[in-house]
Amino acid sequence: MISAEFFCAELDRRGYGFFSGVPCSFLKGPFAVLERREGYVPAPNEGIALSMAAGAELGGTRAVVLAQNSGLGNLLDPLTSLTMAYEIPLLLFVSLRGWPRAEDDEPHHAAMGAGTIGVLEALGVAHGILGPAEESLGGLLDRAEAARRENRSFVVLVPAKTVDAHPAAAPAPDARMDRRDAVSLIAGHLGDALVYSTTGMISRELFGVVDDPRNFYMQGSMGHAIGLGLGTALNRPDRDVVVIDGDGAAVMHLGGLALVGERRPPNLTHFVLDNGAYDSTGGQRTRTTAVRWDELALAAGYRTAAVCRTPEEVTAHLGEIKGRPGPHLVALHIGRGGPTPPRVTSAHTNAEVRARFQAAANRARKEDLP
Repeated sequence: MISAEFFCAELDRRGYGFFSGVPCSFLKGPFAVLERREGYVPAPNEGIALSMAAGAELGGTRAVVLAQNSGLGNLLDPLTSLTMAYEIPLLLFVSLRGWPRAEDDEPHHAAMGAGTIGVLEALGVAHGILGPAEESLGGLLDRAEAARRENRSFVVLVPAKTVDAHPAAAPAPDARMDRRDAVSLIAGHLGDALVYSTTGMISRELFGVVDDPRNFYMQGSMGHAIGLGLGTALNRPDRDVVVIDGDGAAVMHLGGLALVGERRPPNLTHFVLDNGAYDSTGGQRTRTTAVRWDELALAAGYRTAAVCRTPEEVTAHLGEIKGRPGPHLVALHIGRGGPTPPRVTSAHTNAEVRARFQAAANRARKEDLP
């Protein structure tokens, strides 16, 4: 297995000076090393990471993008219409989740696991699969140099257990709530609401706290829980709708938040659990400075918004907005890490989650029954 230190040192030796991306657990070692450097900028989504890297290249700095293959879709537009169209060569490291056997990973990685190589081949993007030996990295970087001389990008595909892990940054010490505290508080106020929880640890935490057919545990599709919630809220004004987001997911597609503020569904409440980190992939930081969620949401058009740092503040605020028209945004500052909750797929397939949620969503509320 290639050490994270060797991985990054080899990139340094070859003159790469700017790094960006969205973390994957397959690459958490390099991310842990890189995020201690000024030359690393965490990106809200993979497309922004690619465009920043292209900007660095145009300014004379060799650039690297690191991403999960599930985020390849976010990359395709700037990859094809920017870097390929303008012949800007970049080096990309893309994990191979769901490959070579889909059953060895979570179900939401199956389609992209099977399709990643085919997508790159269809687009004519040069690529190679990294092996666990240091010589493999050197050989692929040599191929990347050859592609660069032709103004072409090169993608290094990274399977599981190829690059080793590295200790993540220490968790923030000042949080008054952890993830489970926050989810438990929210769960106590859900009532009959239809709930969309974001990908990763938050969905797993909600599943562990209260498994309910009205909970749609979104696995994958990072950043799109708010789109799901908005679509349901607009079309089911008779039901309360709750979205439980993470800060990384919310920032990834802030356009969803802006659209909520424009459409202003009164039945939507949007929770954002902010720990400044991607807990599901190793605790890499999302941002250096905190988002002022209350100011952002109010500027976008939410009717109410608040930032809560203690359980008491959460309880008091939820009491204040109960029965008032939304949309509401409630941000909860929480600590990083914590015990790993059970996987939703340990009990339900994704199709089962969808089927029981649809049945619950289309069932009349108890107070509406004759």
